[in-house]
Amino acid sequence: MIKADRLLRWLPQSLLGRLSLVMVFGVLVTQLAGSFIWAAQQRSKSEADAQIAAQYLAHSASSSIRFFSSLPSSYRTVLIQQFREMGGTRFFVQNNSTYVPIIEIAPLGLAKTVVLKVKNTLEADLPNTHTIRVGLAWPDQLTTSVDGTRIVDLPESWVQHILLIKPDPAPVLVIQTELESGNWLYLASIMPNPYFLNVNDPLSFDHLVSQGLSLAAVLLLSFMVVRWITRPLSALSEAAEAFGKGENPPVLPETGSREFINTARAFSAMRLRIQSYLEDRERLFISISHDLRTPITRLKLRSELLDDDLLRSEFEEDLDDLDMMVKGALQFVKDSDIHENSTEIKLDVLIRRLVRSAQLAHYNVAFSESGMTVRGKPLALKRAIGNLLDNALFYGETAELSVTADEQWVVIQVRDHGPGVPDDAFASLFDPYVRLIHGREQNVGGMGLGLGIARSVIEAHGGELILENHPEGGLNAIIKLPH
Repeated sequence: MIKADRLLRWLPQSLLGRLSLVMVFGVLVTQLAGSFIWAAQQRSKSEADAQIAAQYLAHSASSSIRFFSSLPSSYRTVLIQQFREMGGTRFFVQNNSTYVPIIEIAPLGLAKTVVLKVKNTLEADLPNTHTIRVGLAWPDQLTTSVDGTRIVDLPESWVQHILLIKPDPAPVLVIQTELESGNWLYLASIMPNPYFLNVNDPLSFDHLVSQGLSLAAVLLLSFMVVRWITRPLSALSEAAEAFGKGENPPVLPETGSREFINTARAFSAMRLRIQSYLEDRERLFISISHDLRTPITRLKLRSELLDDDLLRSEFEEDLDDLDMMVKGALQFVKDSDIHENSTEIKLDVLIRRLVRSAQLAHYNVAFSESGMTVRGKPLALKRAIGNLLDNALFYGETAELSVTADEQWVVIQVRDHGPGVPDDAFASLFDPYVRLIHGREQNVGGMGLGLGIARSVIEAHGGELILENHPEGGLNAIIKLPH
């Protein structure tokens, strides 16, 4: 599980990145699988072709060996010289007094197949010949005589129609057999397909260039298609985030795929319904405020006419509670709705004003400037931080404010030096009209709405409000806003 989590951490977080990664991985796997299948097929075909060519070349060599075996040894040198000057044979022929060692190509793959096929065919064609040596060598390393003369040192006219030495050397098949004691016949030739060793190489330059070009074309088209698919989703995500922060995003264009057009229409309809609901809610609470204040006021006046002091006191207490509830609900709606445009906010300026107001009221507030800025709605953010500062001063008498930042968040901390909050009370702190016992004693005029309003404002900015007891005492309110 831990390894899987670490692996997922390295994956791209965006849909564009993940789809591109899947496309790249899929294309690479397909290309590799196709290359291996192609190489296997080519290897099988090349091996069959090489065996046929080797058998054909071995039959020609056995005929030449029989011919030279039938000649007197004194004639062989003359005939070999005539072949060199006039041509007429597919082999470069040399007469040596002993076997000439050669530096062979590594006996792997087709090289081994060709050597074995030629040797087996010669042994079948020449059953009375006991010493036959067969090998493949590169022409620049191939010696032709016991004195160390190489192919490349010979006159060009001797080999230019028989071997390929320039510009791209081809492997040379060398056959050496002992005709009689102290007389070795040396035959050298190229295969009918001189470059047979390269035909099944999946890593050849031409094949790599072809595969690379096709891979680049597929990846480019894949990236363009993925980009085309995900761009509307990105626009939808930005519009949803802006709308969630109370902004008025532009209308999504109804272009692209049918699914996105339907999604854009559904989002636009949902946004209109939510805006209508919010406007209706605000009008409803305003009308409730207007309608309830008049009867509450009349009831208060009539309660003054009661002769029973105890009954009058109870009536007034109930009416005060009702009045407070109405005012609190209206305040909550008013303070939670943010009707501002987002702008760059210098936190030092905003917090310094709050600190100055608290210090004028003879509160002890500490704050160190940070130079940080965030993007948001100034009045709403000031209201949220002010509510937290008021709570800190009401319940702790002194407060400390600090601003820090990391790669993702700007963190504002408001700490008081009060008694803190019991662990079982944290779950209900953001509920309306909830105040702790020590809060009711020190903040008589409060209604328990400040924390709920602050959290609503901060979440509307895409942030988070965290409350925790400080290790050294008091409550620490942590505001995390997007960097």
